[in-house]
Amino acid sequence: MHFETRCVHTGVNKDSAFNSCTTPIYPSSTFAWDNLQGHRGFDYTRSGNPTRAALEENLASLEGGISCRATSTGMSAVLTSMYLFQPGDHIIAGNDIYGGTYRLFANILTEQGYKFSFVNMRDLAQVRAAITPQTKGIWIETPSNPLLNIVDIAAVCEVAKSAGCITIADNTFLSPYLQRPFEHGVDVVVHSTTKYLNGHSDVVGGAVITRHQAHADRIAYMVNALGLACSPFDAWLVLRGVKTLGPRMEAHQRGAMAIARMLEKHPNVERVYFPGLESHPQHALAKKQQYGFGAMLSFDVKGGRPAVEKLLEKRKLFQLAESLGGVESLIEYPDTMSHASMTQEARRAGGISESTLRVSVGIESPDDLVAELKAALG
Repeated sequence: MHFETRCVHTGVNKDSAFNSCTTPIYPSSTFAWDNLQGHRGFDYTRSGNPTRAALEENLASLEGGISCRATSTGMSAVLTSMYLFQPGDHIIAGNDIYGGTYRLFANILTEQGYKFSFVNMRDLAQVRAAITPQTKGIWIETPSNPLLNIVDIAAVCEVAKSAGCITIADNTFLSPYLQRPFEHGVDVVVHSTTKYLNGHSDVVGGAVITRHQAHADRIAYMVNALGLACSPFDAWLVLRGVKTLGPRMEAHQRGAMAIARMLEKHPNVERVYFPGLESHPQHALAKKQQYGFGAMLSFDVKGGRPAVEKLLEKRKLFQLAESLGGVESLIEYPDTMSHASMTQEARRAGGISESTLRVSVGIESPDDLVAELKAALG
């Protein structure tokens, strides 16, 4: 089946009693055993739940993996993937990744004995130079958050393979509709299902998808042991949202391209970060490894923070809020919002300035969105 068809139909036909056209919600915390030897596939919802299993079946199909475990949040998915490693192991990551991921790596896991190097992932020489005998993994975030830098997935996977490392890719920004990292050699894919997969800003969740049985077994064990699984209702919301993933992403992209082209020409904009623009330094790479350019973009306003504050005072459609991937358009200031958990030194090293704004383009009319931003910029 084609991608859009799998979005709608995978994990759905689970009701043999009444033939419901949607997947039922099973809020049960516990399930009865038939006898001392067995049960009907589920015994306790922390360990497994029919609604969550339906979502996991769907997401594994969309990414092209063999197994998926749906988690309570995107960060719990990131944390779960880190349990493929042990204290003392070294992991390489980009220096411009999501602030919450950076905080987990640089603070929490470092305190527990994990070792991290943050490098410019666009420069393969830096990736190679960071490898040590203790290096066990490479974390790939592409496009990066918030500056939309593109990592050459296949090239990094080749480096990792030669060093005997696991590769993990955060595919939240594009969703499997626009990018499928397994096709380029990645071992594990992570999502915040809060974002495009759900698409309606009414749930938090995550997913870890694998293509090797050993990884699948380890992830399943850790999600259960640590109690990181998502609730049945949250799983149902994501499964409902993913049905419209294809049409939504097309609508998101139309708006993002229109906004990016306007911003690129606006005299009060210093720089636009959007891979769909021909002026983006990695436009060709994005075309090569993606099926579209997505709906996230950032831009630097001329005049620094005072100009940023002036712009934000004039917005109406764009809500000042973190997160992304919902049907409504959001705008946020990474310096004090999404990337506040990074030190200022780390933000500046990653390219985030006091002039940077990040936009999650919704599915509203592109004309309305362009008009509002254009007027706000003056």
